Order: sequence, then C-alpha cells, then structure tokens
Amino acid sequence: TGGGGGDIVTEKTFRAFELQLDFKLTPGANSGIKYYVGDYGAGDALGLEYQLLDDERHADAKQGKDGNRTIASLYDIHPRGRLMTNVGLAPKVGEWQHARIVARADGSIEHWLNGVNVLSYKRGSADFRNRVAASKFKGIEKFGETERGRILLQDHGDEVPFRSIKIR
Repeated sequence: TGGGGGDIVTEKTFRAFELQLDFKLTPGANSGIKYYVGDYGAGDALGLEYQLLDDERHADAKQGKDGNRTIASLYDIHPRGRLMTNVGLAPKVGEWQHARIVARADGSIEHWLNGVNVLSYKRGSADFRNRVAASKFKGIEKFGETERGRILLQDHGDEVPFRSIKIR
C-alpha cells in the first residue's frame, strides 16, 4: 500500500566474501548493494555501495565526480571503468543483469558487471582514503574500513527486482 519493500540486510557480518546476484533496473531507478554496513538500525545503512542506477534517466549519474555515481561504481568514491558498449556489455534497463562483488581479507575489492571486472580498489590504501576525503563521506572517520560488516540490498524507493542471490 504505497510502501516499498524495505532494505534487505544480512544478519551475519562478513569480512571476506563473494556476492553474486541478478538485478533488473526499471526506467529511472536508483538502488544499491551496500557492504561493510555497520550496526543496522533505525534505517542506518552506512557502508560502501555498489551503485545500481539507470545512468541515462536518473539525475544522480551526472552528479558526483568523474562518473562515481554511475552503475557498478563505488558510490560517490570511485568510478567504474568504461563499459564496452560495442560488445554488448553496457547496462540494459528492463533486462536482467549480473552483479558480482569480490571482497578479500587483504582489503582488495572488485566490482563486476555482466561478467566484466569494471572496478578494482583496495580499502585503506592512500588512493582509497584520498577518494573518501573528496566524497560526501569525508567527515566519517575510517569510512569503509571496518573489518566486518553486513550486506544490504537498498530500497531507495524505486522498483529494482533481485534474484539468484548468492553469498560465500
């Protein structure tokens, strides 16, 4: 009755993990896959975010810096690499797509979209910290550097179905 489904958040916390899922963006949709989320309560969902966004129709894609708010980017921190549209790897609104996040114990993170590694970074590195300092999270000490955290599928008010969710 007018309300969304709400965030879906794991009870378990993770240090090193691999998450794979399928998602489908509706026109203009905005959502995300958050990881290393701290204590979740009262809607507090602070963590790193694999952005899920209709880059063509949602205004947030044009905000931020150098595309760091587009699909598969680390939201407001690190843009993904360019997608190869000539070989069919561009995101497709209205079709099922595949997201994969690989987080290793050494802090290395990979974002994959439709079978292609589009972003690799290391939490806690000088580059990571510089990017956080230039982001909307700049005032949050050690943002994104917690040892463990929950994984969350974000309800941002837009319809974004998920299926085939696997965590290991």
